Amino acid sequence: MNEYPRFLTPTLLPYDPLELVSTTEKIVSKDSQRKYTNFYCTGVYGGISTGYTVGCCLRCIFCWVDFSREFPEDYGEFYSPEEVFKRLTENAQTNKLSKLRISGGEPTLCKNHLLKLLKLIEETDYLFVLETNGILLGANLGYAEALGQYSHFHLRLSLKAGTPESFQKRTGAKGEFFELPFQAIKNLMKNNIDFHLAVMSDPRLMPQEERKVLLQKLKQLGYDDYLEEEICDPYETTITRLKKAAEHYEL
Repeated sequence: MNEYPRFLTPTLLPYDPLELVSTTEKIVSKDSQRKYTNFYCTGVYGGISTGYTVGCCLRCIFCWVDFSREFPEDYGEFYSPEEVFKRLTENAQTNKLSKLRISGGEPTLCKNHLLKLLKLIEETDYLFVLETNGILLGANLGYAEALGQYSHFHLRLSLKAGTPESFQKRTGAKGEFFELPFQAIKNLMKNNIDFHLAVMSDPRLMPQEERKVLLQKLKQLGYDDYLEEEICDPYETTITRLKKAAEHYEL
């Protein structure tokens, strides 16, 4: 990777998301520490204590997270798994919440950090919610196997598109990597991991025909559980990314 991909623009060449994982981890991880920008509580999932991570391996045009995605070197501070655990549980106790998560960037980056954090949470009664784009879980069966050992655990896998062409257009990643999130679904099923799928199927972004193709693909995989269909909200960061991509959607 010659130049770190920032915003998805008409001139950005499609990139290898697994190479971007490696490049980003060199910026956002140090030993078992990872960069975070904030720890807070939010009302999603019925109330959850959240750590906001830095760094992602996709450049989705509809993404809502702050610009630490594009400029990970400029945002956040390093925290150990023990420090993250302490911040998450203290906020949960203060707000009488029973769920924890890390969000913002891509939580499956910095695998060693995540697994150490999960090991600490496993000794509690908290439910940990892992949100992911599925790239690493599709590329590495062993990662899903490692997650399968945790019982206080639920995973939300977010699908970005229904075809390789749309995947490349909306994420900037090469279309040949489109199948990785679907391989992740297979790996999760194989390891009996509790999960559900989300998809950015907002009709302003995803044509109905593409949505039908995606639903058929999920049916062929044997997934017939809850599908969370997302709407693209007009966050300032989202609007900026859509403009940078020269995509004109009425949000």
